[in-house]
Amino acid sequence: MSMNPAVGANASAPDSEALEKRTYSKVFWRIVPFLMLCYVIAYLDRVNVGFAKLQMSQDLGFSEAVFGLGAGIFFLGYFFFEVPSNLLLHKVGARVWIARIMITWGILSGCFMFVESVTSFYILRFLLGLAEAGFYPGVILYLTYWFPAHRRARIIAVFMSAIPVAGIFGNPLSGWIMDSFQGAMSLQGWQWMFLIEAIPAVVIGILVLFWLDNSIQKAKWLNDEEKALLQRAVDEDQAQANSGPHSVKGVFLDARMWWMAGIYFAFVMGQYAITFWLPTLVKATGVVGNFRIGILSAIPFLCAIVAMNLVGRSADNQRERRWHLIVPAMMGAIGFAVSASYTQNTAISLLFLSLAAAGVLTCAPLFWSLPTAFLSGTAAAAGIAAINSVGNIAGFVSPYLIGTLKDMTGSTAIGMYVLSVVLVLGAFAVWLVPRKLVNR
Repeated sequence: MSMNPAVGANASAPDSEALEKRTYSKVFWRIVPFLMLCYVIAYLDRVNVGFAKLQMSQDLGFSEAVFGLGAGIFFLGYFFFEVPSNLLLHKVGARVWIARIMITWGILSGCFMFVESVTSFYILRFLLGLAEAGFYPGVILYLTYWFPAHRRARIIAVFMSAIPVAGIFGNPLSGWIMDSFQGAMSLQGWQWMFLIEAIPAVVIGILVLFWLDNSIQKAKWLNDEEKALLQRAVDEDQAQANSGPHSVKGVFLDARMWWMAGIYFAFVMGQYAITFWLPTLVKATGVVGNFRIGILSAIPFLCAIVAMNLVGRSADNQRERRWHLIVPAMMGAIGFAVSASYTQNTAISLLFLSLAAAGVLTCAPLFWSLPTAFLSGTAAAAGIAAINSVGNIAGFVSPYLIGTLKDMTGSTAIGMYVLSVVLVLGAFAVWLVPRKLVNR
């Protein structure tokens, strides 16, 4: 008996959809949770200095401005090596380069236990930024090798859930280590914290060499049919991105890249205010005890992890980017402004710090769907790194600004109001981006 051609065609469509769903699920579970674990460790080693500050500043006599500058100096090292690092990753492959990054930053992070002066603090923060440069933009670039633009917002949102996860588990962990190990073997709690939290970076860095594949074609855990499906989607996606620059020089001459860097700068200002200063802001409301501060500091990050994944999924489903960025940015602005006005009330302050965290941490993964919509290939490697590098200067400006203003006024309120204004400007800059450039 012959088959009706129409029936055969209809039957092939569900089969194709099932293959696509199964393949992307397979790639997701193989790559994204592992990269998320790497970023949890990276972010914890980057910002645990914010928790160490609760003891470290008193033990070593560091002022708020010294701490803020030291926290921010990380991003100067990050800035100088970001683009070269990402270009090297694109050339030698993610497997070797991400492993190198993790192992070197783990070693340097552990060295913070030996800090005795302002100078050694500054030098190690700079070197840590130099070592870690290229990890985050490298992962963003790496994800473009596997996922097309219309799937990327939710994927990057899951990956960047590492930031709130690091806060949820890292803050209580850091507080527990500092309280429990205080004085053990004549070391301070903050010294033990740096040592213990550095070890996973080295261990996972070695594991990267055995787990990550540099490309679709080198993935032995995919069959030929799955590889063909993924490669076709990525090739089609890059073809749509050919309106962007095709060389490193072209990236730096493209006004869109600089506009994106400005938007990212505004969002990163809010992001690092949360991650560096949240324990201090919670403590300022009258909370006592490092572990209790850590538990309460986890609440805003719990709110953020829910918000960033819901908004990321919505942005991909609707294929709309601008308003999915504008609304979270305004949430961050309102959260900072109101929490700054209620610094003596733990409940209200924590409520609006949660709103701020949900807003600013949602902005980051959603943002990357904008520049990756017009960058591809080597230009993407340079462009993503350049945007991240320029944007992360805010990681230097934000903690230093808040620390300096706190030294001058005795309060973090003025700094929080400034952050609110910066986030509003970032939202306005997103609104000015042409819809046709990014909604795909």
